[in-house]
Amino acid sequence: MRTLVTGGAGFIGSHLAERLVAEGDEVLVLDDLSTGSLENLGGLLREPHFRFRAGSVTDERAVAELMAETDRVFHLAAAVGVRLVALDPARALETNVRGTEIVARQAAAAGAPMLLASSSEVYGKGAKLPLAEDDDLVLGPTTSVRWSYGCSKAAAEHSTLARAREIPAVVARLFNTVGPRQTGRYGMVLPRFVEAGLRGEPITVYGSGAQRRCFADVREVVDCLVRLADAPAARGGVFNVGTDHEIPIRSLAELVRERTGARSEVVSVDYQAVYGAGFEDVERRIPHLRRLAAAIGRRPQRSIEAIVDDVVEHARARG
Repeated sequence: MRTLVTGGAGFIGSHLAERLVAEGDEVLVLDDLSTGSLENLGGLLREPHFRFRAGSVTDERAVAELMAETDRVFHLAAAVGVRLVALDPARALETNVRGTEIVARQAAAAGAPMLLASSSEVYGKGAKLPLAEDDDLVLGPTTSVRWSYGCSKAAAEHSTLARAREIPAVVARLFNTVGPRQTGRYGMVLPRFVEAGLRGEPITVYGSGAQRRCFADVREVVDCLVRLADAPAARGGVFNVGTDHEIPIRSLAELVRERTGARSEVVSVDYQAVYGAGFEDVERRIPHLRRLAAAIGRRPQRSIEAIVDDVVEHARARG
């Protein structure tokens, strides 16, 4: 199987590329390295069945060339991270909307099945919990850049599913995927907490810290993505991928302080101080996972304590 992974030098994409190579696939990665890193690909760069190409999914010629030699595609390339999107919303829209349109169009032309990595952000302010795939999407006003990311990922889903009659297409909505290699540079909460704890610096919680999230291990998420791509019952469907075990963000900060052995103080700052005036957050976001379990017979289960230990160990090993 020849598999194209867009965004394959990123946090999730690199774990996916490793999994596919280990299973015997010939893997092509397209990544512009704007948020990914060749370091994430490690030993894969020396593997005979692995090839990396620097480039953007908004370059239709590059996408078409790679798609011509591809049997299937996992489309993970995206502008990610609340901080990155808040600072440059135009880039998020360009990558997530136009980039996905190009990948989907070229996948259809090549007859290549496609899995799109979407986001729980498409649910916006959805208050009906747990969040189910067929629920209405409730986004905030266009005057707030906070909602541009969710809107762009919803548009990406439409681009992908519009071609479900031409090619097998699957949409996976990811909920807070975490693990080794994730960076806190773009606002990702767990690596940001761990980096602060290991440096003995204050662990900064945005907002009250009462907001609750569900965190899933990257390797379990990758396992779900591969199984969804291979499952005939998943074709044309949308699936939440994550765990439904919640933890308040302040409790996560305290857990990181404990696991790093840090003497760091846990402090709080207003969202506005970080993201500017008018920023809104969502208090809870819990996925409904029955559809995922029905399609592939499993879902992520690893505990947040085990995940934090892995992230701490990885960060310490990197020095």
